[in-house]
Amino acid sequence: MKAHYAEFAAYNAWANRRLYDAASQLSEAEYRADKGAFFKSMHGTLNHLLATDRIWMQRFTGEGDAPQRLDAILHDRLEDLRAARQAEDDRIIAYVDGLDEERLAGVIRYRRVSTPEEFVQPLQPALNHWFNHQTHHRGQAHAILTALGKSAPELDLLYFQRLQAKTQL
Repeated sequence: MKAHYAEFAAYNAWANRRLYDAASQLSEAEYRADKGAFFKSMHGTLNHLLATDRIWMQRFTGEGDAPQRLDAILHDRLEDLRAARQAEDDRIIAYVDGLDEERLAGVIRYRRVSTPEEFVQPLQPALNHWFNHQTHHRGQAHAILTALGKSAPELDLLYFQRLQAKTQL
């Protein structure tokens, strides 16, 4: 199972780089425009993704800063947000690389941002949710790009897998 999560961690970093490359081509007005996504704009969506990754990483590791709001704006400037995103992606890859089968078979305990009760959950379904959540919101960012009439990058996992296979030949 570790290889499965390592692939998702690598895919996550790759997809985020591609999405940030596209976002960097937007004007400031386009970047901040409310296009009807759950977190409204590209700015809100990218901040949400970083916020929730930090929340989940704190749940998984017990370390790091985690915002107390899902709509937290962690960085106002795209350049700063991109640097923080890259650092978090590196952290995610290192975390997954450090997992072993015993830890993958374990559980995590955490509290949600919105409620005080404690949850106990097996780690693997939590990882599944987390990587799926990232893909979900990147899809919203992709929709923002297309709503703005911009070219949106290929983000399919299958496309990433094909690129990986080519580099391994």
